[in-house]
Amino acid sequence: MKKYIIILVCGLLFAFTSCGDFLDVDSPSAFPPHYVFSNSEETKKELMGVYAMFAQDSYTSRMSAVWMQNTDVEVSLPGANPEGNRRDIWSLEGGRLEGFKDIFNSWQDNYLAIDRANQCIEGISHSPIANEPAMKMMLGEAYCLRAYRYFLLCNFWGDVPYFREAAKYGSELDKPKTDKNYIYTGILQDMINVESNMYFADQFGDGIERMNREFALGLIARIALFRAGYGTTKDGSMKRADDYMDVAGDAGLAVKYTYNGVEKTARTSGEYYQLAKDYCEKLITLKDRALNPDFMSIFKNECEWVKKVNDDVLYEVAYGDVNGGGDVGWCIGVAVTGGSKGKTTIQVGLSPAYYYSFDRSDLRRDATVSKISYTDDKNQAVVSPTSLGVAKWNRLWLKSNPGAESSKGTGINWPLMRYSDILLMLAEAENELNGPTQLAKNALSRVRERAFSATDRNKKVTEYVNNLTSKEQFFNAVVDERAWEFGGECLRKFDLGRWNIYGKKIIETKTILDNIGKAAYELNLNDPNVAKYTDYADVIYYQKKNGTIVFLNDYYKATEIPQKVVDAKELDKPGNADAYAKIDWGRALYKRVGKAEPYTYESADLTQRSWRGYTDPTGIAPVPFLLPISSSTVGDSKFLNNDGYGLVTK
Repeated sequence: MKKYIIILVCGLLFAFTSCGDFLDVDSPSAFPPHYVFSNSEETKKELMGVYAMFAQDSYTSRMSAVWMQNTDVEVSLPGANPEGNRRDIWSLEGGRLEGFKDIFNSWQDNYLAIDRANQCIEGISHSPIANEPAMKMMLGEAYCLRAYRYFLLCNFWGDVPYFREAAKYGSELDKPKTDKNYIYTGILQDMINVESNMYFADQFGDGIERMNREFALGLIARIALFRAGYGTTKDGSMKRADDYMDVAGDAGLAVKYTYNGVEKTARTSGEYYQLAKDYCEKLITLKDRALNPDFMSIFKNECEWVKKVNDDVLYEVAYGDVNGGGDVGWCIGVAVTGGSKGKTTIQVGLSPAYYYSFDRSDLRRDATVSKISYTDDKNQAVVSPTSLGVAKWNRLWLKSNPGAESSKGTGINWPLMRYSDILLMLAEAENELNGPTQLAKNALSRVRERAFSATDRNKKVTEYVNNLTSKEQFFNAVVDERAWEFGGECLRKFDLGRWNIYGKKIIETKTILDNIGKAAYELNLNDPNVAKYTDYADVIYYQKKNGTIVFLNDYYKATEIPQKVVDAKELDKPGNADAYAKIDWGRALYKRVGKAEPYTYESADLTQRSWRGYTDPTGIAPVPFLLPISSSTVGDSKFLNNDGYGLVTK
């Protein structure tokens, strides 16, 4: 991307310092607003100040990826006890973190980005050249940037203060919380009002590295689904707006729009599903495209700074191939512990149960889940099933060489929306409204077709989709498909919340992990839920050929035990060219306690710790995934506190 997007630009209308709850106006810029917004180039610099907030650590790793665990897909192992850091967010004990600086910084940075967007919105709206196409485009971007930041706030913190005007001298910056449904409604109406004036990615030079019209249409659909779905309320329960608000009579909860010449209003949950469906169809009508048949290339392109328009990615956060920022390929991706292009500190993993959920013919599995790491540029090692990585990004794919001592700042872009999301949102919304119609099935089929070879498609796509005959079956299929399609892209946590199935998926995952582990140790095989995993690999055997790992078995038990099995460190030694090493696989998912028989067994650390903050064995109770507001922010506010919302505080 262009260098200006990742650098904090000079010449902002106002300089800000963190103070009190949100922002404190320090001093005006040397350039007055009437000058800045009378010139499209100066306006663009101001807009880049909003994009620049993506380059802050609060986003590059925290809100984008590391905090988006633990679910049934993305999972990383927390410590044995709460630590007062990001790992407590993984274990769903984030309510303890009122004093955690990263939470304070993320809250502040979201509101700083919002205020910068508000300045652009007001400046462009009052500009003497407001009707120029470039200015209309940038106004749309500012609304989208503001909407995305509120989307983050509402999903991490629930109800939050809502600012629609830029901070000015004398502004009241200490505000009470606004129910998230009012915020969703407001930002939806904003984007609906301006999206038609935005450029598609192929109509301007920055393409998918700036928020374009296809992304705006997709973001409208995505937020409409959240407005239609469930959210955590102050009493700690999961409710839709329809369950506790006057959606019929409150104008603040209604969105007006026109689709195919018909004026519509969305108020109820069902009407917001309709809104999501309409905007997915609108994008498909205006700018349909085939899905890239090479799934892995979508993400390899990001590592190599290939930025195709009219392809899978609608918009990706741009970090830049020169003096790059961003933490993709450092905190998320394939683990690299040595080599010419630096090292990783992987903080986003994938669940072994998720790995096993894939159809073995699904081409996305090995493009998503990494069972290997790199010890240098060419030599691979096998990772434990409790340390599975995200295969979609790999710093070794970088075209430039950041150096052997490099870590963060890879410059690899981060995808916020892909076209397959549009198709799956359409399938979901149509099913919610009308059941598994042909429209819904066609959208789901388009995503699955890319996942299977031509010889498998009749069975794995056509038959599979046609057998989804009920609304519930189809919904569950969409839930599964989103997991397989977007694993490691960190969408799952928020989706599970809006579907109100987060607890259910936690219990399902823990049960699967336990049962695979029990089967590996041949325990409880009279239980059919355990016995069905009897053939799953208890141990995986592998060789190393010219530095590359070659698995003898990667899913089921080996049909024969290799004659020569050596320690992994011995594979490279002379005489071991045909030798195998082994690693516990199913056995790593259950814990044998004791040094001699009779042993006792219990859940593995991954299973015991990963969702520790969720204690309901039925999976029915709400999951405490929201974060507290920082104690510094609460202490400076007359209105804000952390009462309610189901936060785990002890």
